Amino acid sequence: MVADGDYPFFTCASEPYRIDRYAFDCEALLVSGNGANVGYVHYYNGKFNAYQRTYVISEFSSDVKFIKLFLDRNLQQRIRVEVNAGNTPYITMGTLTEMQVVLPRNREEQRVIAAALSDVDGLIGGLEQLIAKKRDLKQAAMQQLLTGKKRLAGFRGEWTVKLLGDVAEMGSGGTPPSSVSDYYDGEIPWVSISDMTKGGKVILSTDRNLTKKGFANCAAQMFPVGTVLYAMYASLGECSMTGIPLCSSQAILGIRPKGNLNNEFLYYCLTALKTAVKSMGQQGTQSNLNKRMVQDFQLRLPPLPEQAAIAEVLSDMDVEIAALEQRRDKTRDLKQGMMQTLLTGKTRLV
Repeated sequence: MVADGDYPFFTCASEPYRIDRYAFDCEALLVSGNGANVGYVHYYNGKFNAYQRTYVISEFSSDVKFIKLFLDRNLQQRIRVEVNAGNTPYITMGTLTEMQVVLPRNREEQRVIAAALSDVDGLIGGLEQLIAKKRDLKQAAMQQLLTGKKRLAGFRGEWTVKLLGDVAEMGSGGTPPSSVSDYYDGEIPWVSISDMTKGGKVILSTDRNLTKKGFANCAAQMFPVGTVLYAMYASLGECSMTGIPLCSSQAILGIRPKGNLNNEFLYYCLTALKTAVKSMGQQGTQSNLNKRMVQDFQLRLPPLPEQAAIAEVLSDMDVEIAALEQRRDKTRDLKQGMMQTLLTGKTRLV
């Protein structure tokens, strides 16, 4: 393998490498035979090479792209019921050759179905590219606006440097023993780091709730709406805001800004610090922070109205990205529905 090789070299990885020699020159499907990406299907037309555990399927009597879609939809299910799991999942040639393929007899209908689904893939890919571009723009805006390198129109004056502990109050949570069933499944939302990583910017619900008894028998405290939640363990530096009153585990610090600090501005400041913070955690069984370390974070603060204006600009960008992500996810769901009907013959194209 060479970085600038003339030909793609397909292995069991999701992306091909490069190589200077080719062994095949055809239109083919290449199926990863083992490892984490077992069953991943590439389409390629031209000169290429392949690793010995990558299956090369060629010389199709049916539309190759239709067959790829069929494999994308059905191969993973077949792999799950195979007995070839072990420590390293793998498939055999028989896994592929013995699969029964349901397809229209008319090759033109196969082609049209594949083209329709390919168009949806193109739409999804375009949305992915647009989302990535918007995220890059937001990242650049954060680097400019949160440091004062770029000022919003109408704002002047000096920024001040403050320790976070001087401009905010903070406290961590607690976890009642999970072995006591009376402590859980109550009405008090109890946020964990997993809630933060999947819940996004604003937490409106939690996977687990505490009972009043559970809340009273641990160190948890209630955080009001607008509290900034900050992960000190595991997903170090993960940041969210409370959209409802809730409590948290001890892995999370609840930060309540005082009068000269906008809570949403603080959220974006801490989000911008995430990469740097990961390198400063205390090393143990896992990297972590503590309250004292977070209190010593230095923040560059403009006057409160400018903080609010900066937070509004970044929040608007978040809303735009979230809308695009929702559109992408709906399009993915649409594709799954189309595959379910078109690849089974339940719906026929005109």
